[in-house]
Amino acid sequence: MRRTFIVLCLLLLSGLPATAQSKKIEFTEYNLDNGLHVILHENRAAPIVAITVTYHTGSKNEQPNRTGFAHFFEHLMFEGSENIKRGEFFQIVQNAGGELNAYTSFDQTVYHEELPSNQAELGLWLESERMLHLKIDSAGVETQRGVVKEERKQRLENKPYGSFMEQTFSHAYKVHPYRWVPIGSAQYIDMANLNEFMDFYKTFYVPNNAVLSISGDFDIPQMKEYVEKYFSEIPKGTRNIFRPDQVEPVQSAMVKDTVYDNIQLPAVIKAYHIPAQSAPDYYAINMLTTLLSSGQSSRFYKQIVDNDQKAVQVGSFPFSLENPGLFIAYGISNMGVNATTVDSAIDAEIKKVQNNLIDEKEFEKLKNQMENDFISSKATNIGVANSLADYFLFFNGNTNLINTEIDNYMKVTREDIEYAASRYLTKENETILYYLPKSAKTTMKGK
Repeated sequence: MRRTFIVLCLLLLSGLPATAQSKKIEFTEYNLDNGLHVILHENRAAPIVAITVTYHTGSKNEQPNRTGFAHFFEHLMFEGSENIKRGEFFQIVQNAGGELNAYTSFDQTVYHEELPSNQAELGLWLESERMLHLKIDSAGVETQRGVVKEERKQRLENKPYGSFMEQTFSHAYKVHPYRWVPIGSAQYIDMANLNEFMDFYKTFYVPNNAVLSISGDFDIPQMKEYVEKYFSEIPKGTRNIFRPDQVEPVQSAMVKDTVYDNIQLPAVIKAYHIPAQSAPDYYAINMLTTLLSSGQSSRFYKQIVDNDQKAVQVGSFPFSLENPGLFIAYGISNMGVNATTVDSAIDAEIKKVQNNLIDEKEFEKLKNQMENDFISSKATNIGVANSLADYFLFFNGNTNLINTEIDNYMKVTREDIEYAASRYLTKENETILYYLPKSAKTTMKGK
């Protein structure tokens, strides 16, 4: 959901840095009796407060015959509550001079507001309403069924290359729930009844499955009083919170397929299984991604786009997830270049990293990039609040990584990067999808 209301003053202020680059981010964290984990970071740089509630619920917590529930609730939880009329969430925040948003991933669902600091209590009330008094009725459910199905059409079915994520994960995973993506299947949302939605809400959207993280201009003792006022009386969830225990088998042979899409330029998508985001190789894999495809000076771009002109776009990114995820490399062919040529060009650049240590100058540049990215990700109150929650949830409760994680990147050696490329970017661990124009399928049938 990307509906955002922004007043000019808040937009300008939200761009101010949350902390000085060299300053340690101090925070207070504790649990309420109902299990809600609370993290508070006081920052007086601007009169803004960012409030985030992260539910440890994503698409991997769904059942195979009911995919899309977490994403559906991302929408449904804006419908209203016992004390907030349908559609008023946005109006209330807008009238207070703020903005709000939400997103769903494989592992989590996040709701957040940015508000003037004198409206912080309002934000806490809104989120407590969502957690305690959400209104789930047939009118809201039917409205959001239509919204979600339309979103799927616009983002996946009617957008060039839009299905790449769904196709990639369904080909790369055979057992683990990562084999479906957060947007889910429209048919399962249509099949679900009102009681199923109510059960999902009562199971997952409970304080003992959530982190409340707040960053900005406030007094910590006062904020603790607000948190106590609005969240302490919400009952702890008593149902079993499903956590998948399926272990994806080690891939032992390349998986290859062709997808015919409404496109003009062919493309190649290459996926490789990688460890979970808290694993030791996580940092080397992230640095490998930056080396290969961060900016126009990266190896992929300089060689494949600039020098060889084989692709108009090329890149890579890791889906670093709570359970083992995927490293994805991709390329969109230049006019007259086929997908296999781009595939071979990407392979050639990967082999260079596997067979040769990067030189010291390039390595120093890479470390500087990682440091800059780390600092930039903590440059707003929303960035700080989200990072604090993520570190707590997905890095074994080590919230202080917000201050120390950069040290883990700085410890990565050139040999570590070479090892990561050689260990994970292998042919037997590879899933390849060739995206071709639909006209190519017609041509193939005619032969």
